Amino acid sequence: MTRASTRKPAVAADVHADETSVPRRLLSHATKLFAKKGFDRTSVQEIVEAAGVTKGAMYHYFGSKDDLLYEIYARVLREQTEQLENVAVTELPLRERLRAAASDVVVSTIANLDDNKIFMQSMHQLSAEKQKAVRAERRKYHERFRTLVEEGQSTGEFRDDKPADVIVDFFFGSVHHLGSWYRRSGSLSARQVGDHYADLLLSSLRPD
Repeated sequence: MTRASTRKPAVAADVHADETSVPRRLLSHATKLFAKKGFDRTSVQEIVEAAGVTKGAMYHYFGSKDDLLYEIYARVLREQTEQLENVAVTELPLRERLRAAASDVVVSTIANLDDNKIFMQSMHQLSAEKQKAVRAERRKYHERFRTLVEEGQSTGEFRDDKPADVIVDFFFGSVHHLGSWYRRSGSLSARQVGDHYADLLLSSLRPD
């Protein structure tokens, strides 16, 4: 009589052994491979081999390679949204709230510089549905940031001769450009750059 095997399926082992480290490993290795080879030239097989999991385990968390690329950016945006909301709802003076929000988004962008660069370079390869979802989430974040500017404009604390949406777009254009020039080996820390950006934003909002 043949004894039944007690080995668990590979997918179950990969999935249940560590529910948090598996998706993190997949995202980490996918990010490195996308940076090295490009999104379109990286295969799912290469990702799972680098992460040390099975394809079944990957598909348990991510339905496709598209989902990995989407999540690389989405998790950064979730972190930034949480930071912004935590600052925006405090009772600090408005200038301090906007300063903190502006500095924090620079710091978190630099902390995830590779993720942001990869996503910006490869976003056009996502499905139209996922591109739409990303733009919608980013727009919500920018709109929340904009309410701080509008609050100051309505009270006279900030200049109101420039539209708030133009001010916010100008600021985030600089933030999204960080990947083209910032180097961690440089003379400025992420927080120093963030504080400089925040100071420039607040200086530009000072009423005449």
